[in-house]
Amino acid sequence: MVTQTRRRSGRSTRGRSGGRNGTTNRRARTAARRAGSESTAPQAGERPEAAVAPAAVTAPATEPRAREWPAPRQLRPGSETEAALVEQYVPLVKSVVGRLAMTLPPHVDGEDLYSAGLSGLLNAIRKYNPRAGTAFETYARLRIRGAVFDELRRMDWVPRSVHTKARRVQAAMHAIEQKKGRAATDDEMAAALKVPLHEYRQWLEEIRPATFICLDAAFNNSEFDDGSSQYESLADQRQENPLDGTFRREVAQFIAERLKALPEMQRKVLALYYFEDMRLREIAESFDLTESRICQIHAQAILAIKSQLTKFDPLFS
Repeated sequence: MVTQTRRRSGRSTRGRSGGRNGTTNRRARTAARRAGSESTAPQAGERPEAAVAPAAVTAPATEPRAREWPAPRQLRPGSETEAALVEQYVPLVKSVVGRLAMTLPPHVDGEDLYSAGLSGLLNAIRKYNPRAGTAFETYARLRIRGAVFDELRRMDWVPRSVHTKARRVQAAMHAIEQKKGRAATDDEMAAALKVPLHEYRQWLEEIRPATFICLDAAFNNSEFDDGSSQYESLADQRQENPLDGTFRREVAQFIAERLKALPEMQRKVLALYYFEDMRLREIAESFDLTESRICQIHAQAILAIKSQLTKFDPLFS
């Protein structure tokens, strides 16, 4: 009886202790869950972690341009770094000068423009500021074009205003000639330019230097593709035409042969009359003949040569 009572008390004790332990464990788990929820709950003014967008993944930034460009102490005049940059950007000079040369007259020397472009490139290398945020190619292209334009202005001794007036006059003259089918008069030119007649004539005096033709310029025409200049195409009035000279020598040789075939008396009369500048009367006295007889001999010789020349070339008939 005592033993059963002890067993029952032990069971009840274990049950009560187990119940207490279970209750304690449940309370601990509940407290842990609450603590976890409170730690994960957003504070006042804070956004939940789930609502926070993930940070964008960006590529590593490239090296700044200021670090790529050599330091000023490395770009001293005549340094190896400067020479290497000039050699690197020489194709840029050729590109800029080539494009500009397409719009220039043929007599403009491309080598002079190329030298000016190299000077512009060198100035661009020495004055380039990489911190300005501009690419060097863009900056150098502007400097090269400016140097080439400065060289063109130096080569042209005619003011720009004169060139402008010359272009206006030429355009008006071309329009009138196309419309009228003839050369424009001064009154028509003045009316087309909307200036008084005396002012138009003053324009002509001003633009006269701009109308000079460069004889060293090559022909800008497909008919002359050998690169010959206008100076080489102009005829020299002091020089004999090659065709005329050849024809004259052939005629002289032919006459000399015909003279040898004439009788001796006719040859003497012609020689005294044309080479010795003697008159027919003087020739007649030297041969003790009458002047009329000398005239007959002269006429016979001339007719004989003329008949031979007609056979040689019908133009002498």
